[in-house]
Amino acid sequence: MVWVPILALGLFAMLTAILVLRLPRQGWMLFGAVLMFGLAGYGLHGAPGQPSAPKAAKDKTVQSGEELVAARRALFDDGKQPPDYIVLSDGFARKGQYDDAAALLRQGVNRNPGDAEGWLALANALVEHAEGQLTPPALYAYQRAQDAFPAHPGAGYFLGMSYLRSGEPEEARKVWAELLERSPEDAPWREDLTFRIASLDELIAQMEGMRQLMEAQRDAPPAPMPERGP
Repeated sequence: MVWVPILALGLFAMLTAILVLRLPRQGWMLFGAVLMFGLAGYGLHGAPGQPSAPKAAKDKTVQSGEELVAARRALFDDGKQPPDYIVLSDGFARKGQYDDAAALLRQGVNRNPGDAEGWLALANALVEHAEGQLTPPALYAYQRAQDAFPAHPGAGYFLGMSYLRSGEPEEARKVWAELLERSPEDAPWREDLTFRIASLDELIAQMEGMRQLMEAQRDAPPAPMPERGP
């Protein structure tokens, strides 16, 4: 499962180059080769099997409503039953009914504005309802979750994942670096964050190298036309 987000990021980089940066068709093969060698280098020198923390996110990428709920619940697993509105909203989220889940969560956090898990569940539901896009309401909910429980890693962790899914690895790195900086030295999630940040550094460096390559290719003078014989 750890290779899923890596391959997804590679695909995102390819699509960005083609659709956003307007990479010429003749450069697609070269660009794809650069991506392939970058991923191969990571496979040889990286640590894709390294155990992760927080324990809720060992799969690296949430694939379903069931996994999304399980990931969040594991971070707040203190042996206590969450409020009824979270339990009910989780039922909707497990079925992929994120709009219904978000509606319940909005009512719940309005009555319980200090409930960090409620705000985090709302933020995640809003992101999923927007098909992985990080919307302003979701950003607000993540911030409220952080404000309600500043020492908890949940808001920063899921916010970074949401930035990554939205195609903004630089923002994801910034969020995770801030979380790492304010985390205690013995925090169980430090090792995972360090690994994720290092992986993002490699990805961002590769994307920058590709951007420079494309700019150089774009600015290069056209190749002379071959002379035709008599």
